[in-house]
Formats: sequence, structure tokens, C-alpha cells
Amino acid sequence: MRNQLSIPVTALALLALAACGTESGSGSGSGGDGGGSVTTDLPLTGVHWTVDSVTVDGKKSVAPNGAHVEITDKGRAQGNYGCNQFGAAVKVEGDTVTVGKGEMTEMGCAEDIQGFEEAMKDAFTGKLKAKLVDKNLTLTTPKGDSITLTSEPAAPLAGTKWTVNSLLTGDVATSLPAGTEKNAYFTLAKDGSVRGSLGCNTFSSTAKVSGSTITFDRLASTRKMCAGTAGTVENHMRKALEGKVTFNLQHRGLTLTAANGKGISANATTG
Repeated sequence: MRNQLSIPVTALALLALAACGTESGSGSGSGGDGGGSVTTDLPLTGVHWTVDSVTVDGKKSVAPNGAHVEITDKGRAQGNYGCNQFGAAVKVEGDTVTVGKGEMTEMGCAEDIQGFEEAMKDAFTGKLKAKLVDKNLTLTTPKGDSITLTSEPAAPLAGTKWTVNSLLTGDVATSLPAGTEKNAYFTLAKDGSVRGSLGCNTFSSTAKVSGSTITFDRLASTRKMCAGTAGTVENHMRKALEGKVTFNLQHRGLTLTAANGKGISANATTG
């Protein structure tokens, strides 16, 4: 298993920049013998595709929370493998999706997530055949490996369970220590109440949303002793939810940054 690593947040932003790549327009056609056929590109752009699973060499791997793909109308695929963010040039022609060589961040990940990321990288490249049925998308490689995805709507700030996936300090993002994944989460209700887990102790509070900021009142929590990595996550969470924090909500992802420089990145989850 790889060691836990840190990566500059500014490097994450580079993945969102458009790279060379084009997407064919809808309704491109070809004709012959006085007739013609029209190939319509599948409506894959502008959608948040949550990855459900990846099957490589007959082995199916269930995706971790947060794994997703988005295809922009600028010919760019970007998303998250489950721990690391990625980006690549992409082209959609009819039911064929061609994914170019990509780039990704290099945060250390838990062993099971690392295995999924490797499978996802192996499958999400080159020419893929796309099959879209309702909200379900399957991408299949020439050798039969496949990725199954589901379209999901944007998550609202209030009423969503936000599960923390990385810790932020200044401009550096650090993956959660092994064994602490999914332990830290919170839900901000429409009435301003906040409940969740700091990674060890559960907590409650109240908060007020104004513009791009959330002001948290003092946290009330249980009093379990939290040693080791659980204690590290809890201490960071307390600082990240201290007073007035700035938030950035993007579809199903949320970042919070406190005035003290501590912050968190979280994904919308269920259960």
C-alpha cells in the first residue's frame, strides 16, 4: 500500500483546464448511393456520471464513494477515480467515446481504493463503445472490459450527507489516513441544524449560510478518547468547522475552508 501523500490544491485545479480535444457535433452524417445515414452522438456531455463498478479481465470492482466522470462540451473528461482526480481529452462520435492520454493527482490511497483506481485507469482509455439506457451508461473496451455509470443530479448544500474525502491545509490536500475513510461526515439541515461525525466523536451544532460562507456555532460532541489517526482527523475537522468558513459547492462535491487555513473536501453520499 502506498504511503499517504499530500498534493498542492493548485495542482488539482490544473486538471480542470481544457486540453486539446474536440467533440463532434450532433447529427454528423455520411451518405452514398443517393441515400444517407445520420449518426447522432449520445447525450453524454454536461452530466455527472457516478461510477458504479469497473470490470477488468472478468473481475468486477465496486466503485468507492466519489468516483465519477464528467464530459464537457469542450472535449474534456474530468472526474475522480475514487481518491485521485483526473483529466483527459475526449471525443464523442455516435456511440464511440475516445479517451486520450490523461493526467491525475498523486495522493496516497487506501489499498482497496488504489486497486480500483488502477482498474479504472486501465478501462477508461482509448476507444470505448457506449450504451445508454435511461440513466445508466456502460462503456466497453475492445477487449470486453467495462465501466458502469449512473447519471446523478447536483446535490444541494442543505439536506445532503457530506462525507469527507480529504483534509486541506492552506493550498495542500491530504488523503484521509488508511482506516478512517467514510468516518467523518456531516449534514446541514434546512433549519440550520448540523449533525455528523468528526471521524471519532459524533457532533451537533447550528450554522448560518450567507452567500459563499457558512458560520458554525460551537460544536457539541460526545467525549470518546480519540487516539492515533482517528484523533488526527477529528482535530482537523474541529478546526475546519470553526466559526465562519468559505464553501465551494460543485455538483456533488463540497469544500470548506476556515479562516485558520484548515479545510475539508467532501462528496455527496447516501446512507
